[in-house]
Amino acid sequence: MTKTISIVGLGWLGQPLAYRLATLGYTVKGSVTTVAKAALLQQNGFDAYPVEISENGIEGEIKALLNNTDYLMIMIPPGLRKNTGADYVLKMAHLLAAINESSVSKIILVSSTSVYDDSQGNVTEKDEPKPQTIAGKQLRQVEELFINSEGLQTTIVRFGGLIGGSRNPAKYLAGRKDLADGNASVNLIHRDDCINILVEILKQDAFGNVFNAVNPDHPKKSDYYIQKTKELGLEPPTFAENSTDEVYKRVDSENLKSILNYSFKVSI
Repeated sequence: MTKTISIVGLGWLGQPLAYRLATLGYTVKGSVTTVAKAALLQQNGFDAYPVEISENGIEGEIKALLNNTDYLMIMIPPGLRKNTGADYVLKMAHLLAAINESSVSKIILVSSTSVYDDSQGNVTEKDEPKPQTIAGKQLRQVEELFINSEGLQTTIVRFGGLIGGSRNPAKYLAGRKDLADGNASVNLIHRDDCINILVEILKQDAFGNVFNAVNPDHPKKSDYYIQKTKELGLEPPTFAENSTDEVYKRVDSENLKSILNYSFKVSI
């Protein structure tokens, strides 16, 4: 019997993931934030529904999206980096309430390595996140909301910095001067590995787990972006001198190997 997967957030990651899942034989549907976006995706063969989640509640076709869903993937950008004062926790509480009114029981919640603070240094899934930023604290609260919700089996996937497709952070750092944190390790992951990991969780029914999804290569930020800008023929950035005893986080995964037996496919 064909399994149905619903993706909340058919964006930069959700759309190519939907294509991949469809090729594997799953029935796939997903949400975008406007009727116009839904209509455009429908023209391109997506089963798309308009769903807008805000602090005030949910507008749109949330019941249709969740109906007859075997697996739910949540990949809603928190929008916390822009300092808009957004209450991501309240938004996701509204979504959780809608999920609890549906028959959905298995969830993949896309989170971020931002739940770990720099002061924690080297971390794996065994380390309890200790966020200090507002964004990190909200992300962690949302994780706990879903983990502690009775009747749901939630797997948390904490992605590092996302690269691939149109996303190449080296382009935005080219030519910039005196950038901070040059000694920090990069914690990145390519979109292809993101998709592969999400697919493996489904294939192996690996629910109720936490995965740090970060490429195991961690070059220094200064070395990495100077090299990448040169490869693109752009002016390399420069980095300010940093104290050698500064602590930076380096995020690794034990669970990707031990639970999924996953090996990364794309070099950063």
